[in-house]
Amino acid sequence: MNKLFLVSIFVSVAAFGCDSSTSGVTGQGGAGGQGGQGGSEPKCATPQEMLRCDKVVNIAHRGGRRIRPEHTLLAYDQALEDGADILDVGGESTRPYSEPVETDEELSRVIPVIEALAQSTNVPISIDTAKADVAAVAVSAGAEIINDVTGLEADPRMIEVARETGVGVCAMHMQGTPQNMQDNPAYADVVEEVYEYLIGRRDWLMGQGIEREKVCLDPGIGFGKTHEHNLQLLAGIERFHDAGCPLLVGHSRKGFIKKLTGDESAERIAGTLAVSLYLARAGVQVIRVHDVRATRQGLAMQRAIEAIK
Repeated sequence: MNKLFLVSIFVSVAAFGCDSSTSGVTGQGGAGGQGGQGGSEPKCATPQEMLRCDKVVNIAHRGGRRIRPEHTLLAYDQALEDGADILDVGGESTRPYSEPVETDEELSRVIPVIEALAQSTNVPISIDTAKADVAAVAVSAGAEIINDVTGLEADPRMIEVARETGVGVCAMHMQGTPQNMQDNPAYADVVEEVYEYLIGRRDWLMGQGIEREKVCLDPGIGFGKTHEHNLQLLAGIERFHDAGCPLLVGHSRKGFIKKLTGDESAERIAGTLAVSLYLARAGVQVIRVHDVRATRQGLAMQRAIEAIK
């Protein structure tokens, strides 16, 4: 079994990480993460090295209430204790029909958190944003990955930030925008169409000066897809290995799991874990999950059983 890196979503908007060469589980310690507190050792420089298990905490508004920075940092501490390898920070919701936020507001949500995390841990930090200005400030504050749900298409200056800073890049597929992507998503062949899109983004990024080893690809489960499309993408996920880049899949707690299982809880842990284990066996390098501890435990059992074969 290859080594699998987890990306976890806690309450928020984003997460990402990947490794193209291995799949399995890596364990991490407490809030100091991989590198302990502070320190000057360089963090990982490529998606293959960086993208592992990530906890995502939403600093955006939820239920009309904004999460306070100190609560966000406590959530990240818990994520590290549970075994997160990457901390993904996002300040703008990309859920269906969510409304965009202004640049200044997004910056005010994410930068204090990134600065605090960069001072307290050597675990890589990713910024989930489609705005070049936000990405640039976030990288200066300590982020090492740009996670763009628009595949670096929304802001024409995003590629400049990625190229000039040399950080890792995750490009996702989304049909439409968060404001309209679930209105009537349609494909003749969802696996092949999403695959061809991601191949196109990979080639474009490389043509713009981004090294291949710094590119991660995400098929965008739930972003402009019906429940059936999501299942087809999962069933055909091995096709995406042909792209030769690390894969990130973000399925955690999404609506298709509720639809299939009837689980009305917000966590949907059982359904999410089932998909996570399936993806691990399919060789996916990075998965986004909210519940890091449960996922690590499930993967540890899977690995132990498969080691006997």
